[in-house]
Amino acid sequence: MSVEPGIVDANILIYALDAEAPQHVACRRLLEAAQGEAPTTTLYVTLQILCEFYAIVTNARRVLKPRSSADALAAISDMLGFLRVLPVPVTAIDEVRALLRRRPVTGGDIFDLQIVATMKLNAITRIYTFNTDDFKPFAEIEPLTP
Repeated sequence: MSVEPGIVDANILIYALDAEAPQHVACRRLLEAAQGEAPTTTLYVTLQILCEFYAIVTNARRVLKPRSSADALAAISDMLGFLRVLPVPVTAIDEVRALLRRRPVTGGDIFDLQIVATMKLNAITRIYTFNTDDFKPFAEIEPLTP
C-alpha cells in the first residue's frame, strides 16, 4: 500500500489497537508505513486526536474491551515513537471561525473542524479516517478498507 504523508484520525488508532476489529489489518499496515528504521512516510496526529483515542479506548460504553489508563497511556507512548504531533497555532481559532462560516457545524462536529483547522495551518492536506463524511468538505480523504 502506497502511503502519502497525512494525519491519522482517532478511529484509525483505535482499530489498530483492537485486533478483533475488521479494520485492524488496514490500520496496522498504515501505521507500519511510518515505523521502523526506514519509514516510507510521515504520519501525524494532534493532541486532540490522542485525547479522543484515550477517551474512547478507556470507556466501557464505547468499546467492548476498555483499556486501563496505564494501558492507554502505554499505547500513546508507543505511538509517539513514530507519529509526529502537529502544533496547534494560536491562529487556529481564526481558522476554526473561518471554517464555521463556510460550514456551520453543530455539536461534537466542531472537534473535526478543529482537526481540519490544525491541518490547514500545518499545510497537511490528507487525513486517514473511516469517518470520511466528517471531513469531505475540507480535506483530501484517504479512506481505508477493512
